[in-house]
Amino acid sequence: MKVKIDKSFEKDTKKVKDKKLLAKVADVIEQVQSSENNRGIKNLKKLKGSHNCYRIRVGEYRIGIIIEGEMVEFIRFLPRKNVYDQFP
Repeated sequence: MKVKIDKSFEKDTKKVKDKKLLAKVADVIEQVQSSENNRGIKNLKKLKGSHNCYRIRVGEYRIGIIIEGEMVEFIRFLPRKNVYDQFP
């Protein structure tokens, strides 16, 4: 799948200091790039009330993504308590 990184996702990752967590995020991005469809992505869950919005769980953080065809756009990377207020 093709991956697009949003500016807000980049800003969110720059705020995180934990290098292990950032390494997990890099692994998730690689996993998404190598998967042929959304079934190959671990910890992926569709968000209710949204047509093409999903979240990927990474520890206590969530990655908010939008899947449209073969394009996956990484929108937000926030703690669990904040992500659902700011995404989608």
